[in-house]
Amino acid sequence: MNKEIIIPVKIAFPPIVDQNCKILLLGTMPGDRSLRLQQYYGHTGNHFWKLIYSLFKQPVDPDYEARKQFLLDHGIALWDVLESCTCEGSLDSNIKSEKVNDFFAFYRQYPALTEIFFDSKKAAHFYLKYVKESKDKNYHLLPSPSGANATKTFEQKLEQWKELLLYIK
Repeated sequence: MNKEIIIPVKIAFPPIVDQNCKILLLGTMPGDRSLRLQQYYGHTGNHFWKLIYSLFKQPVDPDYEARKQFLLDHGIALWDVLESCTCEGSLDSNIKSEKVNDFFAFYRQYPALTEIFFDSKKAAHFYLKYVKESKDKNYHLLPSPSGANATKTFEQKLEQWKELLLYIK
């Protein structure tokens, strides 16, 4: 007898954003550990927070609420391209039945967001598949902060992530 495997739908987090943000950092969908913790980039093997704080030569704050405020204090918004999907495990390559966030409404609400940074090729792929590029936005691709992305060292990733500093007030 064939058993059907049911994979639950994953729902992304609301954005971290305010009216002063100019930069939008986009991931694909939070991984399982992040979803359990209810924190963006909650997996300790992910370099996201270390990269962000290293840009400003600061140690990572252990408090999640403080980390969110740190982003906002530097004009950086954080969200995911997908609102929901099914995904066995945490790898972007396993994503199916994806539903994209409503970027049209989001950009109307936050018009100062002009620099859009994708932190993975898969995030850029889904965005460009479902959301048309806008002439009033500039798009940038960063190397994935995932610890599973072993093609670059932390220092190599940081060098490329320094592009964010060009747009920070």
